[in-house]
Amino acid sequence: MIDVQAGTCSRSDYAVSRPRAWFAFTLAFLLMAFDYIDRQVVVSMFPYLKAEWGLSDKQLGALIAVISVTVAVGALPVSLVADRCGRVKCIAVMATIWSLATIACGFARSHAQLLAARSLIGLGEAGYGPAAGAILSHLFPARLRATVIGGFLAAASVGSVLGVILGGVIAARWGWQSAFGIVGIPGLMLALLFLFVRDYRTVSLVDEDAPAEERKRPMRPRRVVRELFRPRSGVAAYVGGALQLVTVSTVYAWLPSYLHRYYGLAGAEAGVWAALVIVAGSLGVILWSWVADRMARRDPRNKLRVPAGCAAVTVVVFAAAFGLLPPGTLQFLLIIAGGFMMTATTGSIPAVAIDVVHPGLRASAGSMVAVVQNLGGLGIGPLIAGTLSDAYGLQTALTVMPLSCLLAAASLLLGARSYERDLERVAAMPLPRTEAASAAG
Repeated sequence: MIDVQAGTCSRSDYAVSRPRAWFAFTLAFLLMAFDYIDRQVVVSMFPYLKAEWGLSDKQLGALIAVISVTVAVGALPVSLVADRCGRVKCIAVMATIWSLATIACGFARSHAQLLAARSLIGLGEAGYGPAAGAILSHLFPARLRATVIGGFLAAASVGSVLGVILGGVIAARWGWQSAFGIVGIPGLMLALLFLFVRDYRTVSLVDEDAPAEERKRPMRPRRVVRELFRPRSGVAAYVGGALQLVTVSTVYAWLPSYLHRYYGLAGAEAGVWAALVIVAGSLGVILWSWVADRMARRDPRNKLRVPAGCAAVTVVVFAAAFGLLPPGTLQFLLIIAGGFMMTATTGSIPAVAIDVVHPGLRASAGSMVAVVQNLGGLGIGPLIAGTLSDAYGLQTALTVMPLSCLLAAASLLLGARSYERDLERVAAMPLPRTEAASAAG
């Protein structure tokens, strides 16, 4: 439904038929899953790489961090291209690049070569999540936005689970090189299928603050950046989501090694146990995104308050698990509980960023989330934890790193204070009538 008088629209139904919308969701989900399979498959190989090449924990952590760095560098430029030239084609190209780079990892013969190949995976992944999130935001009703995006991003946890399990199992049976080739092939097929997804019409980037005679001109790059950082709630979401992911990335990257060293589990078995925590995280993404959507119907600010509360609880749970309890059943149950709580920001953060930005910059807003989260969260978490582990031990590192969740909670609560005002500003934007339908929701 389009409210022309308000200059915007509040779509209460799907932009296409439900089967087409869910077809797009399914392909986006599968691509995200294989994205993270390709990212995380190396985690269960850490014991093998450490033994074969004599690597330090810092060097192992760099194999995870390098992807986040290249994703951060490429996310905004790629998303700007996707917003202007079409998201579907860009997604197909990106998936092809990261799948080929994953296969190339199997031919690495040194840490430097493997690091270089892993960086190309990140280059291919840059912009995928934001572009796919922008498509799903258009195809589905606005009332389901956090839930749908949360479900889509839950594929990251599913992929992480499969990556950890497959990495350990394949490496144990056929060697770690084989794992990269096996997990890289499906992404190539999914990239081809994604070309059948329907894209939405690109919304013109007009500057509503410019004089009337200049509003038809495209928004300049400097104005694009200003628009992305203009809403205070959006900036708070960027920062809060990144701080929370410091803990998430640390736990996902180092838990298999922790189980191997402190529980005495073999590589494949440690991967299976770690997968249980990632499954809990995946369930947490879906549940807490749904809770945030439901609570936001009473008060929009709850879309940020819910993940803030979960972030605060995460600190307490992990502090008790790693700081107070010895390895054993009770500790592992608490780790699972922490894994369930720590992913609460995953769906709400990009939903908030998309809500409060110019409709022509939705993929770019999602990419800014990716930039900040990859540089400030995913990129530094495993690396800092590896450095702390070399100096003080892995258990100490896993005890200290979750403190970032306290800062995440504070940032999200601060952003909640201006969220309603930012929503009102977007609703008042004078979009052309023919483009208001495309910007629906």
